[in-house]
Amino acid sequence: MAQQQNKSIYLIPVMLCFFCMGFVDLVGIASNYVKEDLQLSDSVANIFPSLVFFWFLIFSVPTGMLMNKIGRKKTVLLSLIVTIVSLIIPLFGNNFGIMLVAFSLLGIGNALMQTSINPLAMLIIGDKNLASTLTFGQFVKAIASFLAPYLAMWGATQVIPSFGYDWRVLFLVYFVVGTLSALLLWFTPIHEEIAGGKTSSFMDCLRLLGKPIVLLSFFAIMCHVGIDVGTNTTAPKLLQERLGMSLNDAAFATSLYFIFRTVGALTGSFFLRVMKTRWFFIFSVLLMAVSMVLMFGGDSKATLYTAIALVGYGNSNIFSMAFSEALLSVPDKQNEVSGLMIMGLFGGTIFPLIMGFASDAMGQAGAVITMAVGVAYLFTYIPRIKR
Repeated sequence: MAQQQNKSIYLIPVMLCFFCMGFVDLVGIASNYVKEDLQLSDSVANIFPSLVFFWFLIFSVPTGMLMNKIGRKKTVLLSLIVTIVSLIIPLFGNNFGIMLVAFSLLGIGNALMQTSINPLAMLIIGDKNLASTLTFGQFVKAIASFLAPYLAMWGATQVIPSFGYDWRVLFLVYFVVGTLSALLLWFTPIHEEIAGGKTSSFMDCLRLLGKPIVLLSFFAIMCHVGIDVGTNTTAPKLLQERLGMSLNDAAFATSLYFIFRTVGALTGSFFLRVMKTRWFFIFSVLLMAVSMVLMFGGDSKATLYTAIALVGYGNSNIFSMAFSEALLSVPDKQNEVSGLMIMGLFGGTIFPLIMGFASDAMGQAGAVITMAVGVAYLFTYIPRIKR
């Protein structure tokens, strides 16, 4: 019993790191404010979320290899340091170059964190109830995600005299939280066995994609994050385009999405303990499909808010279910599989870029069609879920 209590205590700083992992979701609302401040088009503004998730393609697999050499805890600490630096930079200015550097570092730090935090949590909790534990971590992450638009709106409408950072005050708040998280994890003793001399090569990691469940889970995560970043970015634009709202008013749509993602992650951690993963996955994807239909044709506040809420709840557990399916399928290569799965977050680069060009061509309906393609793929993933 005492050992189990100790493990629960060690999970607290890890869950705080999940909160820091949610900092990456500020890119959605931040890109909208940058677009307004710098008078950018949709296709140019969408470079920012795309840039953040581009680094998952580059750093995820090497991070899995790095964990084998220095351990999971040290890798998470490294990710926090990079994230903290990314949050300082926007406090010095708000031009295109500064934001490119800040979002790039934010993406690199998050790639390191998302690759290492899930195996670190598994090290503490074990194989049992992995999906529900990771889902609870996503719940904690979602709290940071839905707070970001509120902090940005607060800063935009209530400029703080002492700092004058307008909407960028959210970077300051998250910088403080990130620093505290790094210190807490640093002083938390977590025992782990490091692989030592024999580590997988980059090609060894990529060969794991030859396993069908690993490859298909990789694509499922690409679609999940594409829809996530897509909704995060597009929801305010839908309200602006169809209801004529200002950005400050429409920014609530992003918070609404993350509120329902938070509720979905919290309730999902319960449902995944009492029902089969496959049935909950089906339920989640059906909600997302209904949402796409409502987003495409909706022209009232009630319809669009309902659509945003449905995709928020439906998308809240997709990552945890697909990730755990892949991780448990190759138990002796968990660090490498984790790197591959997080590389799938590169979908956050592909989807926004396509959505930006589609929305420039045919309005936000084009962006919705792009997300709907991702939902369609998730239906094809259902037969691969064995639990």
